[in-house]
Amino acid sequence: MSRLRKGVSTSVAAGTFLTLAACSGGGSPPVAGVGGVPGMSEGPGAHDVGLILPLTGRNAAYGLRMRDAARLALSAKGSPALDVHDTNAPGGAEQAARDALARGDAILLGPLTATETGLAAPLAVNAGKPELAFTSDSTQARPGVWVMGLTPEQQVRRMVDAARATGRKTFAAFLPDTAFGHAMGEGLARACRDAGLKDPQIVFHTMDAQNIDDELKTLSAIETRQPPAPAMDASQSGPSAIDPTGEASSQTAAAQATAPAPQPVPVAPPPFDALVLADTGLELGRVITALQADHIDSSQVQIMGPALWKAFDGKLGALHGAWYAAPDAHDRLGYVAQYRAVYKQAPSPVSDFAYDAAALAGSLIRQGGVAVNALTRPDGYMGVDGLFRLRPDGHVTRALAIYQVQRGGGARIVVPASRDVAIHPG
Repeated sequence: MSRLRKGVSTSVAAGTFLTLAACSGGGSPPVAGVGGVPGMSEGPGAHDVGLILPLTGRNAAYGLRMRDAARLALSAKGSPALDVHDTNAPGGAEQAARDALARGDAILLGPLTATETGLAAPLAVNAGKPELAFTSDSTQARPGVWVMGLTPEQQVRRMVDAARATGRKTFAAFLPDTAFGHAMGEGLARACRDAGLKDPQIVFHTMDAQNIDDELKTLSAIETRQPPAPAMDASQSGPSAIDPTGEASSQTAAAQATAPAPQPVPVAPPPFDALVLADTGLELGRVITALQADHIDSSQVQIMGPALWKAFDGKLGALHGAWYAAPDAHDRLGYVAQYRAVYKQAPSPVSDFAYDAAALAGSLIRQGGVAVNALTRPDGYMGVDGLFRLRPDGHVTRALAIYQVQRGGGARIVVPASRDVAIHPG
């Protein structure tokens, strides 16, 4: 093992290149047929990797690019074939999973959504076949079913670890009362519990501006943090009753005019030193306004948000100093170039998960099989978005980078993604 670690660790920086080099062969990738569509002539058991995705219907644009990414991952000579089934066909994801399992596939990749995963997963578990689902709903994780999407828990856990490293100990969250907001809150609670920290204070808000203001005032305890109003000095109460001419009052006024202006008393920090947000769009603008009114900024509190901020971080200058956790875009450059060269278009981010899942499945099958102990090896695997590890409970941990929002907008990496020893699937 030590020799393996040494050999792998020296090549981690080129992980994307090595993965692609190992998984790409000459010419175009082999085209796998789709169930019920001409091109699938092999008999049952001829395919090894079952892929269930929406190839028609409203989510077809995602499914087709993910299928292409899986093809690319298994395009090397000697790779197992890909058995593709449309989850939008009659019977949906459940029938697609039944068909793949009936053909003897060694592993299921997909489906795309949490609802579809809930239908397909029991079939895979009962058949004793591992499933790598592409949903980002961590509640679908269970032994034998891994959630490959970028989950809120992965993002929050990475930021909690980084914030703890800077001395933050008291966490809170101000989140929208939505499924995503609750997922971020649950992720924060689990991360704090696992780190031995006290339970975070979590407050949810509606989309109403007044509700945002009111709920944040409660969370931030602004009323107890405000300095008391300065007492009225007798010299400021107007002309003296003892001096009806006002001469003494005039002298006092002259003295005040030459005295330095009183300095504002700083507002005390809030009862937390790290704050998780999850809003986007108009609601985020309202939250930022409320944060400013309650004197919460990154000079005292480490503000943290979702990876969704990456898409518009150029507009987040008002949150300068805030963090979000996301894959390092540099890691996928080789994959993007390879995908574009073959398919003449850029891959969508969700296709990354299909590539990694197919590359991992192909690698393990070539080495002898997709046993659970191989899937969950502690070293993990280096994918196109960086290091990832499959845990026995179905959850996936990802080594995400920490981005910091800059004063003029945009963000830069301040905590690189981990480059721990890992095996490159492919």
